[in-house]
Parts: sequence; structure tokens; C-alpha cells
Amino acid sequence: MSSKSRVVAIALITAVAVLGDAMLFIVLPLNWEEFGLTAVWQVGVLLSINRFVRLPITPLIGLFYKKFDVRVGMVVAVSLAGISTLFYGFSSGFIVLVIMRILWGVAWSFIRLGGLLTVVSLSQDTNRGNLMGLYNGLWGLGGLKGMLAGGVFVDIFSITAVTTIFALGSFLLLPFIYMLIPKTEGNEAAQDAADKYKNLDLTFLTPYIRLVIATSATMGFIVLGIFASSLSTLIGRSYDEQWSILGLTIGVLGLAGAIQAFRWAWEPFIAPLFGRMVDRSTNKQTLILVPLFISIVTFWFLGFLDRIVPLLIVIFIFQFASSMFVTVTDTLAAGAASKTDSVKMMTVHTVMVDLGAALGPLL
Repeated sequence: MSSKSRVVAIALITAVAVLGDAMLFIVLPLNWEEFGLTAVWQVGVLLSINRFVRLPITPLIGLFYKKFDVRVGMVVAVSLAGISTLFYGFSSGFIVLVIMRILWGVAWSFIRLGGLLTVVSLSQDTNRGNLMGLYNGLWGLGGLKGMLAGGVFVDIFSITAVTTIFALGSFLLLPFIYMLIPKTEGNEAAQDAADKYKNLDLTFLTPYIRLVIATSATMGFIVLGIFASSLSTLIGRSYDEQWSILGLTIGVLGLAGAIQAFRWAWEPFIAPLFGRMVDRSTNKQTLILVPLFISIVTFWFLGFLDRIVPLLIVIFIFQFASSMFVTVTDTLAAGAASKTDSVKMMTVHTVMVDLGAALGPLL
């Protein structure tokens, strides 16, 4: 099985597992009372608690992958993803949802770190950006379906119906994991570094790597934190009229889901393309300045626009920049990991992304 095929397999498994979480980011900010919540602050807690849980959990999962095959971690992850997604629709209170979000946080730590380590182990300097873009783009298809279906079908059917279908998708995938993901022949980079990791050796944190992980936290905070958790509310503030397509009225949830889905739809094409640009660049670090500058300008405009059409245009520009931002950040982290302890580097990268992404919804 080729390197590209292995990356595609783990990305598609991730796409199925992420359906429920993606749906929640669109539906929960506006329909929080239907989930049995009693105050709007609980929405911020639920959208961030899974990220805070990942901060202490991810290093432990890094140790897990030193001893166990990636397939074992993916079986655990997909099972937890299915259980948590199922309970999103059947729970009727804040405490149960908190527990389910914690389970999802553990599941995502297994999935994300396993996927990143797979890309690091299968890539070289000449194709790392391309494979990282391919991985991010394909698992983003789950975000596309989750946000689009969550936004459209929850309005038509019910939250319980949508979450049940998403959960069944995860459970049906379980028998195929061992066929889709070949056995890893031991994580050599991880095994070589195991003793240093246990002693909490942080000498690999050079000034350059510190800059890379600071970028990781910034990306998580802006793209996965503030923007993802506030999009529905932002659109609801400006979307006064009700558009319709083929006689079907589009509500705020449907519009927000469609907007996010557009980003995930172009991700499989844009992310690998930009990844190849990163691979060919002789100064990869400077490429981060382009999406970062666009993000600064568009974020500033988002706070002032109150008409829906200009708002949508700026949102699309921001989402295009965020696709580049995520790809180059992950590629820089993977490049640093290939020259040091890969498990430590990708663990710290994942933790910092989670830290930024956790602070966004809470803020």
C-alpha cells in the first residue's frame, strides 16, 4: 500500500469520526435550548471542554503510540466518536453533554496524533506539504458533511435523527479499520525517543521550534476557536431576510452550515496545491505571512459588517486564507518533527493547537 493511499485511508476514517463534532458547532450556538441547556454560557463550555481535556490527554496518547499500533488507537477513537455523537441527540442536560464532549476530546487526540504521525513517517521534504494538505483536505470532508447536514437537515428533521445517522456511520466503519490502515512496523522514531520523553527532556524545544508551536496555538485560536464557534451567531446577526432555493427556505443554520461546507469542499483541492507550493519554496517560513496578513484584515472587517452579502464575501476570503494557514502550520510542524523527536514535536504541536482552539469558544 503506497504512502499516499495510507494517508488517504486514515484521512477518510477521520472524516467519518468528525461528523458529529462539526454538526455541533453549527447547531449548538443557536439551538442550545433544544439540547436541554439553561444558559448560553454552557454553549461556550461545551465547545471548548473537549479541547481543554486534550491538553493533558494528548501527551499520554503520544506514549500510547510508542507501544501500540495506530490501528488500535483508531479503533478506540472511532468507537468513542460514535458513542459521543449518538448521545448528542439523546441527552437532555448539560452534565451528560459535558461527559460526551470529554469522550470526544479523547477520541480526537487519538485520531489527530495518529494521523499526523502517519504523515510524518511516510513523507520526505519533497512531498511533506502535499501529503499534509491531502490529509487535512480529505478529513475536512467530514466537516463539510457534518456542518452542511447539521445546518440543513436539523431544520427539516430533528437533532436526534441526524446524530443517530452520524453515529451509525462511525460504528459501521469499525470492521474496516484493520483493512484500510496497514499495520505500522513499529514507530521507530518514537521508540528511539521513549527514554528521553519519560524524563521530560525538553531540549528539542529550540528557538525555531518555539516559534513553530506559537504559530500552532495562534492558528488554533483564530481558525478552530473563535471563527468556528461564532460563525452561526455572526450570520444570525445580519441575516434578516429568508433566502430560498427551489422553494426550500434557507434558515440561519442552513446558511452557516453551507458556508462552512464550502471551505471543506475546496479543501481537498486547495490544501494539497498550497502544500506543493510550500514543498517547492526555499524559505517555507515566510509563506505563513500571507494567510496571516489576510486573516488579520478580514477578521477586523467581520466585526463591523452588518449586511449579509458583504459579510459572506469577507467570510469566504477568510476561509480561503485559513486553508493556507492550517496547511503551512502543519507542514512547518511536520518538517520540524522530521528533524527531531517526531512524537514529542507532533504532541506539543497538537497540544498547542488544542489550547488555542479551546480558548476561542470560551472567550
